[in-house]
Amino acid sequence: MAILCCHNCPLWVVNMNTPGEAQHYTLALLVKLFKHFPPSVIVQILYDIACQLHQSCIKWGFLKPYMSCTTFSISIFHAFGHQWPCQIIYHPRKTIG
Repeated sequence: MAILCCHNCPLWVVNMNTPGEAQHYTLALLVKLFKHFPPSVIVQILYDIACQLHQSCIKWGFLKPYMSCTTFSISIFHAFGHQWPCQIIYHPRKTIG
């Protein structure tokens, strides 16, 4: 799993040694990213299960210091595979910012 900038250049890569997309890989990459940015930077996360990641962050307090400067969206390729309420909130063309 990798975290890329808006130019598709890899910034950090994590070796996934368990099957499936566990959220802890994504959270580890995001924490690494936020440590290199000033607090005023707004980060827009485009991830195929951003809806689940966002809800986990709210429920369990993951990324709590960074939530005010973070937006979550589902990539367009994956958005239409999600239920309609999820698409309304997390579709990148409907997400504020």
